[in-house]
Amino acid sequence: MVLHLTAQRRGKLVSFLRRELGLSSSLVKRLKWRGAFLVNGETAHTDRMVEVGEEITVVLSEDAPDYPAEDGALDILYEDDALLALDKPAGILMHPSFHRNTGTLANFVAGYYARSGQACAVHPVSRLDRDTFGVVLLAKNAHVHGLLMAALRRGSFHKTYEALTWGCPDPPEGIWDAPLGRVPGESLLRRVDPAGKIARTEYRVLETQGGLARLELHPLTGRTHQLRVHCAHAGCPILGDGQYGNSQAMAFGFSGQQLLAKALSLPHPLTGAAVTLTSRQSLPPLRKIQGKF
Repeated sequence: MVLHLTAQRRGKLVSFLRRELGLSSSLVKRLKWRGAFLVNGETAHTDRMVEVGEEITVVLSEDAPDYPAEDGALDILYEDDALLALDKPAGILMHPSFHRNTGTLANFVAGYYARSGQACAVHPVSRLDRDTFGVVLLAKNAHVHGLLMAALRRGSFHKTYEALTWGCPDPPEGIWDAPLGRVPGESLLRRVDPAGKIARTEYRVLETQGGLARLELHPLTGRTHQLRVHCAHAGCPILGDGQYGNSQAMAFGFSGQQLLAKALSLPHPLTGAAVTLTSRQSLPPLRKIQGKF
């Protein structure tokens, strides 16, 4: 990606990079050694004085990932020079780890960029557990990723999930406000903990069938496993959730939690225009699940 700016004031180049273009200080330091900054088409140092009307250009280069690029199916919901939004299937990890370096969504995205000739990197903005499916958003470079994460911290994202649960919350809509902390001795699992981090989830019952319910969930914070732990704590664990569910939630034969990242809306990080992303996937109807038992 290449950024362009016509100076409307006099000042040092670094001030335009930080203020008008919004580059982080760490990104400025990384790019300045790559000849990424130009004024009127000529490479410039960050302390160069820029005059009114001069043209500033920033070439946003990215390092190659330290994991292999692979061919793999991607369901693309939206793409432009800054963003890539995918409809992630269940059963696939978001990115490689120490134990597994291949077969993840990040490997497939890196392969897609290589095939399409895009000098981009994989910067996940929204992350889903292996068995959670639906909308995931990625930035194509570190600058856009930084802008998106700042917008996320400001609360500019609106996320909608749907879940199938065993049991129905009472009352049928409201906000779960239960802080979360790590389970002692575990590296990943979470639990409700008064001394933990603030975690808030807005919920609403969409449908019930027998002992089952379909919930609409809006995470107001972004804690690890927040939706799964809050549902379980409210007495309505997500079907198929082997980590936080009970025997009843596991009795319906699902191999993973029935949690769908249904929609995501946000302002575009570069233009401010509204972007709405909606999954093409859906959860199974409650009547069909209930009819099997």
